Amino acid sequence: MCRNITELRGLQPPATEDEITAAAAQFIRKITGIGKPNPSVAPAVDEAVQQIAEITRELLAQLPARRGEPTTVPPLRRPAVRARLGLGPFEG
Repeated sequence: MCRNITELRGLQPPATEDEITAAAAQFIRKITGIGKPNPSVAPAVDEAVQQIAEITRELLAQLPARRGEPTTVPPLRRPAVRARLGLGPFEG
């Protein structure tokens, strides 16, 4: 598994839509090798991200509760990452 894809199961508060979509986008970037898609492939990449995000939401909803939280904090919950992206504090 790509070390940059954070575990979303068991987060408190639960994973947000942005976190699920970011993980899906990272997965697509990893398997395609395309960091920034050009306009000719962007719609296909965006559609794939949305499909993976939907599958992820469904899977997380079906899995049993986790005994403990993941050992890593998702990037979108880290103050330094949020500041770099121009986002406010994580409100979960």
